[in-house]
Parts: sequence; structure tokens; C-alpha cells
Amino acid sequence: MVSSQVLQKTLDELRNITRIDLCVTNTDGVLLVTTFPETAIDAESIRSFVLSAADSQIVQEYHYFKVYDNQNVEYILISKGSSDDAYMIGKVAVCEIQNLIIAYKERLDKNNFIQNLLLDNLLLVDVYNRAKKLRIDTDVRRVVFMVETKMEKDISAQETVKSLFASRPKDFITAVDEKSIIIVKELKDTDTFEDMNQTARMLVDMLNAEAMSQVRVSYGNPVSEIKSVSRSYKEAKMALEVGKIFYADKNVVPYNNLGIGRLIYQLPIPLCEMFMTEVFGENLPDTFDEETLTTINKFFENNLNVSETSRQLYVHRNTLVYRLEKLEKSTGLDIRKFDDALTFKIAMMVVSYMTYMNNSENL
Repeated sequence: MVSSQVLQKTLDELRNITRIDLCVTNTDGVLLVTTFPETAIDAESIRSFVLSAADSQIVQEYHYFKVYDNQNVEYILISKGSSDDAYMIGKVAVCEIQNLIIAYKERLDKNNFIQNLLLDNLLLVDVYNRAKKLRIDTDVRRVVFMVETKMEKDISAQETVKSLFASRPKDFITAVDEKSIIIVKELKDTDTFEDMNQTARMLVDMLNAEAMSQVRVSYGNPVSEIKSVSRSYKEAKMALEVGKIFYADKNVVPYNNLGIGRLIYQLPIPLCEMFMTEVFGENLPDTFDEETLTTINKFFENNLNVSETSRQLYVHRNTLVYRLEKLEKSTGLDIRKFDDALTFKIAMMVVSYMTYMNNSENL
């Protein structure tokens, strides 16, 4: 059904042009929208008109018209006045509203199709048949963006995203859960990953500024056929999850830049536990104190450079060396050496992954 806001705007525009007052009711005679200064609707006469065979009728000083959705009466439009002008404007308004009904149904059909396409709920033959029926191109490049908001059903964020892509009718905005907004974006042949990253950054900046909503955006790899859109969606979804686990400081996470986080995310938990026991025994990295963890993270950020790390931590070089040697005694790993540093870095990422999965299971 067409929204009341759209119906009201349509009637207001016609009223401003023609000076003919109009209103729309449902089939029970309940007023939906109107331009009448004072609207006195005879519900009984409307119900009688609905049951009649006529498509239009004059009742006292009003023209009544039926507005159809296929073969069913959806609305009753009333044009004030019994003149030919009132009749003509009433017919124009009926055509406008029926076109709106068709457009809304087509949009809903497209939204339903895109949702099922993303979730792999369609047979291959149905994908192409429905795409053809809905006039959706099947052989163009597309990529899926996912926008995760902190609030469930963030209407403000959804409206902002829709306004950003309002001039691009071949892009689709939808959702398959409560916290994520999905954009299926059509790409040019010349669009690169940098162009996609700029789109993601634009989404973050605009939503932070206009919707006042802290968001995280991910995107998959581009695909060239409509049947592969679900793959880009799955990649974007994985990128969102991997980003939350391993790259919490980033608000744009592309699937093609997940690094080792992608590999760890796909490991079974028993294998992770075996690896952690093999490397650390009982002294797991998540049991380290805050000072030790800060030292380790800063050391990695500075590419194992002792001098730069001690400067940024505001400690003497010998103090940093003492902390690293203390860590070596407790773990058996000297993170000043590349191989040990690599093992330790991977282990810390595995701990983050195991913690995340454990918390997810407890929700």
C-alpha cells in the first residue's frame, strides 16, 4: 500500500495546480488523506459506491472514483465539485495513484527478490526469470556493502543511506536482519577497489554526520553476474565479523584486505585450543596484565623497533628490554626475533577469535 505521506503530497501538488480539492478514503469510508479545509465524508455512501458496478459516481457535490489495484478496489478518491473540471482532475488523480500503486508493488517485488538472492533462496532458473520480469540487468558488475549500526532498526541511518543512493535506481537498499543495512551497488567497468573504498568511507562519514550513528562498513569482492551477488554478500558479512574480532579500530573493512584474520576466522575451535596449549601451555596471552599487553602491542606497531617503542611508551630503553625479557621467561618466546614475534602475534589473534566465539555462544 502507498504511504499516506506520498498520497498527501500527490493530492497537495494537484490541488496547487488545479485548485480542485481532493481526498482519499479506504473502502470502508475511513479518511486517509485530504486537501479539504473541512472534510465531511459520508462513509455509508462510500461503502454503497464500492459495492456498485460503477467506476465513478456523483454524490451531492462530489465526484467519487474507484482506484484499482489489479481488479480489486484499493481506494476511493473524491473530487470536490460536480463540474467537468472536477471530474477531469479526479480522473487524473486516479491515474496518478494507480501508477504509484504499481511503482510501490514493483519496488516491493524487487526488494523481495534481492533479499532472496542474497540469502541463496532461489533456484538458478528463477534468478534469471525473475530478474528479467523485474527488468533487472543480469550481466553487470555489482558489489555488496554492509552497514552495521549500533542500534537495531536504525530508521535514521536507513533513510540517510536511501537518500545517498536516491539518484541511482539500479542500486538496491535492503536488509535481512535488525542491525545491518545492505547495499547492492552496480559498478562501472572501470571501478576499482579504491573506488569501492571511497564509497565505504563516504557511507561512514555521512552516517556519522547526518544520522549521528556510529557504523562499521564492509564490502565483498565485485561479481559480474547476478547469480554471484550472494557470494559478494557472504564475503561482506564475513569481513564485518572478522573486522569486529581482529580490526576493532577500523570502521571500513574490505574482504580483499582481511589478511591472516580471514584464515584464523575459519579455524575450528578445537584446533585453536591445541595451538594455544602447544605455544603457551597454561599461561595464555589473555591472562597478561595491562602493562604487558600495552608493551607488546606498541612493540608490534613499531615493527619490533626497541628504541621507537621505548620513546612512545615514555620508558627507558633498558626498562623495555627488561619487560621483553620477562615476557620471554614466562612464554618462551622472544618477540624481538621475527619468528617468535610472528608466533606471538598469531596467538593473540587466535585468543581474540576464541573469546569472540565464546561470547557469541553465550548470548
